[in-house]
Amino acid sequence: MDRLLEVCVDSLASARAAIAGGADRLELCSALAVGGLTPYAALLRQIRAESGIAVRCLMRPRPGDFLYTHEEIGLLCDQMADLRCAGADGFVIGALTPEGDLDLPVMLRLIEAAGDGAGLTLHRAIDVSRDPLAIYRAAAGLGIDTVLTSGAAARCADGREVLSVLLAERDRTDGPEVLIGAGVNAEVITDLCSTLPRARAFHMSGKVEKESGMRFRREGVPMGLPGLDEWHIAQTSASAVGKARAALDAACPRG
Repeated sequence: MDRLLEVCVDSLASARAAIAGGADRLELCSALAVGGLTPYAALLRQIRAESGIAVRCLMRPRPGDFLYTHEEIGLLCDQMADLRCAGADGFVIGALTPEGDLDLPVMLRLIEAAGDGAGLTLHRAIDVSRDPLAIYRAAAGLGIDTVLTSGAAARCADGREVLSVLLAERDRTDGPEVLIGAGVNAEVITDLCSTLPRARAFHMSGKVEKESGMRFRREGVPMGLPGLDEWHIAQTSASAVGKARAALDAACPRG
């Protein structure tokens, strides 16, 4: 696989900015403020009306852990069918057992629901798993083509040791692409490509806070979690994506 810049977006405005900045692929989700949830099929259709860029949809039914009930798994499978019809090229999936291993029966159900030819990314469930290398190998055995990871750290810049192990495993086995995420920007790409020369795929949001257009603002009545600010909207910056694109192109020439 060649170098890759994926941008996670949760709105049409962010998708437009990511594309303008030079993203290779979108991860489409909703509710990025809680780490991302399954997106709306209608939003995907809006994006598809404007662009043929590759889009993988995050499949996550709720915030929190990756231990899912039978009903949640059924919901994800139904949503995947809808999203595939709306134009999804692939899906970002993951499920763990209570012991922190990859839940293989659930993963097989999700892979079947994705359908033939769909691209498949294992999401950052790997970063809260018991053994990231074992999870990577299990994902490879399932035919997953990409693993999104911070190297089992809050930020990828702090996960270099695990990232190095996973990159070496990728090269040794011709395994899934290691898609580096969590805290990615142009500077981080330049730094990690220097210290981890095998790195070539990065995942970012490139978000900035945009001031709300509301003039009347009733304070002290939150619409969600305490501390969330309704008067600033997080949106992908085409400039931030463009700088990351330039950094990746400079650090990792095509070939």
